[in-house]
Amino acid sequence: MQTEKSSRLYKEAIELMPGGVSSPVRAFKPNPFYVSKAAGSKLFDVDGNEFIDYCLAYGALILGHANPEVKDALKEQLERGWLYGTPIELEVKYAKLIRKFYPSIEMLRFVNTGSEATMSALRLARGFTGKDKIVKIEGSFHGSHDAVLVKAGSGATTFGIPNSAGVPSDFVKNTLQVPFNDTEKLSELLEKNKDVACVIMEPVMGNSALIIPEGDYLKEVRRITKENDVLLIFDEIITGFRLSLGGAQECYGVKPDITTLGKIAGGGFPIGIYGGRKEIMSRISPSGDVYQAGTFSGNPMSLIAGYTTVKILERDRIVERTAEKTKKLCCGIRDLLNDKEGIELGQISSMFCIYFGKTPKNYHEALRLNKEAYMNFFRKLLEHGVFFPPSQFESCFMSYAHTEEDIERTIEAFSSAI
Repeated sequence: MQTEKSSRLYKEAIELMPGGVSSPVRAFKPNPFYVSKAAGSKLFDVDGNEFIDYCLAYGALILGHANPEVKDALKEQLERGWLYGTPIELEVKYAKLIRKFYPSIEMLRFVNTGSEATMSALRLARGFTGKDKIVKIEGSFHGSHDAVLVKAGSGATTFGIPNSAGVPSDFVKNTLQVPFNDTEKLSELLEKNKDVACVIMEPVMGNSALIIPEGDYLKEVRRITKENDVLLIFDEIITGFRLSLGGAQECYGVKPDITTLGKIAGGGFPIGIYGGRKEIMSRISPSGDVYQAGTFSGNPMSLIAGYTTVKILERDRIVERTAEKTKKLCCGIRDLLNDKEGIELGQISSMFCIYFGKTPKNYHEALRLNKEAYMNFFRKLLEHGVFFPPSQFESCFMSYAHTEEDIERTIEAFSSAI
């Protein structure tokens, strides 16, 4: 594996950008590789290395890189212009398509990022209910805005404290936390706090390693929130259009009050979406008194990429077929792990994760995973031309562009790296 050009670029970058990167997880030792182009399942870096990509922009690229059909749609849109600052017909078409797959979304608003979608959804929940407190799940990630940058507390008894400098304690004093897969703690918390506007959660956790809900956990969360007159927000930035066309809420048969979407919904371009019941969404400006605005919201490039992607997913059964590929890869990996102690694998649809430790059921269990061992494994995989996310706490993703040959090469690389 050649690294000379990437190493040189990184030395320049660390003098120009904090940590040399535009997002923290991209930085890893001794230096990240710098991509020059991408196609299908592959990344190609400036040193001429080729990698089979299982990061896929952290789950955004279910069709793989540079899908030709999406590319053609973007080219056509470029000829017509790429930013208008006005309503466009595609907003209506795409909103109808999303509503088709997400019955819980009666109305929606297009924004620019997942962080913006969750931030706006929380503001909406507070505005609609007139309550200030929110509940999030320990270890869940809902973007980088102040209210959700909170360290894990001790279940139902502890208020959150900021886990980033620059976030005033007052900003998170109304953010409470409970563990994933623990309905008893959630019920206790809501009974003690009658001023909670909403519970926001990833129905499948993807940012503290992959953590899958047990049994009827999500249905119980829905029951408990309804009994306590608390809104339920599903953050499906990752799981939307990946676990199924209708996301985790379709898979688990749970109907939240508000849903946030992103990643796949943008077809590789920046997007965020939040939507829910009409009576709730009608409170958003200009219809109501909850303000939200954005110059690039509903921009034609993101909309055409997302709309085209979702139409392809629907037409060609991409979600199911990609899940089948993932299952085949994971079967091969499990065969290699049969005689290995302390390494396990989790998978749901086209998401999977290698755990250096026991499969976690919540954030505190995820913290016990061996981060150093994972990073050694990650670097060995890179040397064999396979790119997993550079963190034990990120999920891996499969795309429809991955081939049988990719799967075979990955299993061989995995065997050598392990």
